[in-house]
Amino acid sequence: MPMDLNVSTYLLLFVTGLCAGFVDSIAGGGGLIALPVLFSIGLPPQMALGTNKLQGSFGTLAASYNYIRKGVVKFNENVSGILFTLIGAALGAWAIQLMQAGFIERLIPGLLLFVFFYTLFMKNLDTGTGNPRMPNLLFYLLFGLGLGFYDGFFGPGTGSFWTAALLIVMGMNMKKASGITRIMNFTSNIVALSVFVIGGNVIYSIGLCMAAGQVIGARVGSSLAIRKGAKFIRPVFLTVVFLTILRLAWKTYF
Repeated sequence: MPMDLNVSTYLLLFVTGLCAGFVDSIAGGGGLIALPVLFSIGLPPQMALGTNKLQGSFGTLAASYNYIRKGVVKFNENVSGILFTLIGAALGAWAIQLMQAGFIERLIPGLLLFVFFYTLFMKNLDTGTGNPRMPNLLFYLLFGLGLGFYDGFFGPGTGSFWTAALLIVMGMNMKKASGITRIMNFTSNIVALSVFVIGGNVIYSIGLCMAAGQVIGARVGSSLAIRKGAKFIRPVFLTVVFLTILRLAWKTYF
């Protein structure tokens, strides 16, 4: 574990956090940027994952606040989602201590491939259908518990699944779906971070340096997403999902 990082390394970490926060606030997947850098400076896997959750929590908080402040989403409309996601993430973080994630690792690339092609060929993502396919409370019961559990248990692609579920099941436009996704990501991130903190697997100096970049990147990215809508979000979303598929498939099958 590096204890004597120089100024240039901290500058790299700050810029990495900024880029990760920018991408994550729009389409999720900031870990694709942050984790390789954390591994490259010599952090062991559990330390890298825990430190990534610390810096990522700042980004999702900043993006969530921006979406709420600008009226894209309303906090009081998502309380049930936050509650069920919190419960699901806590259960997932507990369960990963007891079992292996191998089966899920093999399943996720295929599910993300479905999300990728659905988003690629759907034409009405900017406006949404406006017609929910299930009651709001039932949706958050199922997806809050399910995706919260998944994020606490394993994690990659959570934001993509949230956005896809809100588009497909709840008929939301992509801008609102992105805003709610950030809120739910922040909720499950905090739970996972708590588990890593308890386990002593967070390096605060590194995480807080990246967090400073995260806050700036998340603010800029979420503002652009709010202003430009699906025409801006969609290509970023598709790119992140595709890169996540490649990363997970390579890690799992090769």
